[in-house]
Amino acid sequence: MSATTDTTSQLLNRLRMRQIALLLAIDEHRTLHAASQQLGMTQPAATKMLHELEDALGQPLFDRVGRGLQLNPAGQAVMNTFRGMRGTMEALNRELQALRLGGAGKLFIGSIMAASPVLLTDTLIRLKDEYPLLAIEIAVDTSDRLMDQMREGALDVVIGRMLGPVRQNHHFRPIGEEPLSIVVATDHPLAGKARVSFDDMLQFPWILQPHGSPMREVLEQEFRDHHTTFRRGLIETSSILTTTNLIFKTQMIAVIPESSASRYQTHGLLKILPYTIDHKLAAYGSIVRSDRPVSVAAARFLELLHA
Repeated sequence: MSATTDTTSQLLNRLRMRQIALLLAIDEHRTLHAASQQLGMTQPAATKMLHELEDALGQPLFDRVGRGLQLNPAGQAVMNTFRGMRGTMEALNRELQALRLGGAGKLFIGSIMAASPVLLTDTLIRLKDEYPLLAIEIAVDTSDRLMDQMREGALDVVIGRMLGPVRQNHHFRPIGEEPLSIVVATDHPLAGKARVSFDDMLQFPWILQPHGSPMREVLEQEFRDHHTTFRRGLIETSSILTTTNLIFKTQMIAVIPESSASRYQTHGLLKILPYTIDHKLAAYGSIVRSDRPVSVAAARFLELLHA
């Protein structure tokens, strides 16, 4: 047995689930008092438990800032692991509940907008043919927000893009590119033009994805290349329904996936402007946690998705 394995065994023997729950509660509330109240224990008992946890780990986890607690680098590393453990337990709880319900189960999927109109829809139809009793919950959002939900254990599978290098505890399988289109209402002043410049579009208000999303970053790069910034008074939303409803009734401009834009244009609801965005989004694909078991339904969903 290696020294690392021996040390890990000792750590596992000393850790208690109640200590993990305490640390997660402190992470949520930022004070020991609020965390102890959530767990139904006195603050002195919580303080003692935190000291015991730090003793087991061999180093302090927090810096005391005023009356609150702030994670130090060791605490951040431990917290990331404990969050992953919570997600694993939530996934296990869902699977056990599915077994109690006769094996029908429930699948939690997160998807970016680009995959929703065709790819996700067709895959879900085929999956339901095989698992008619399977309950499926779908969250459509930006990749950054979906990845946060996956880390917390709220999603089994994400169809999106990895932000930065692929992490060791994630498995990413690419699916395809996501071209973007700039869209306006069919009666917009720019809708009938054969050519549209970037300066033309600057005369109108924009609807953008929230800050931090990959699509927003592409637009920010585009604006920087033209040595300008967004006008004040932006509307920011990750909802394509809200975006399109605003476009229908205003002279606003928005950027949405080409797969969605072309469908709206085919039905005469929106107009794609003749402008090519220089910067491209990274390829999107399926993402699962490699440190958690994949359910039978999730595994079959992935097979159909990549077929």
